[in-house]
Amino acid sequence: MPETRKGAINWKGNPVDLIGPGLKAGDKAPTDWTAVGNDMSAVSAKDLAGQKRIVLTVPSLDTAVCDTETRRFNQEATSVPGVKIWVISADLPFAQKRWCGAAGVSNVVTLSDYKDRAFGPAWGTFAPAKGLHARAVFVIGADDVIRHVEYVADATTEPDYAAALQAAKAL
Repeated sequence: MPETRKGAINWKGNPVDLIGPGLKAGDKAPTDWTAVGNDMSAVSAKDLAGQKRIVLTVPSLDTAVCDTETRRFNQEATSVPGVKIWVISADLPFAQKRWCGAAGVSNVVTLSDYKDRAFGPAWGTFAPAKGLHARAVFVIGADDVIRHVEYVADATTEPDYAAALQAAKAL
């Protein structure tokens, strides 16, 4: 059973527990998870292994802050060539695909954790009281070592884009 990190973040100013480890720079990217692609295919850690990547977890693409964040990373994708950007939420794959199409988002890949809910506990982003992911940003090198981590202090605020992009450019 993954650990519970009591009051690890806030949600609209209220403390919320997270399930899973508090990952930090220097840790290996978790490998014990699967998620669902927009085409309903299974995606696992081995599918991302060996890539330079930014992994974002967001509560729901259908909320203002998640929309803003995902659109921003979609725009910034061209400034980090060779780095793939993944966005994980508990939204259904159909909803993710529809949102990406409506938003014109094509430079990031969305994955859904709705089915197994394995990604959140593996990465320490699952907020059981909400049934959603916390907002977090991970920058990972091709060696699968995490170089930058931000568990956003309040899930209803945006991450530090500059810090994440600087870490990604240094990969």
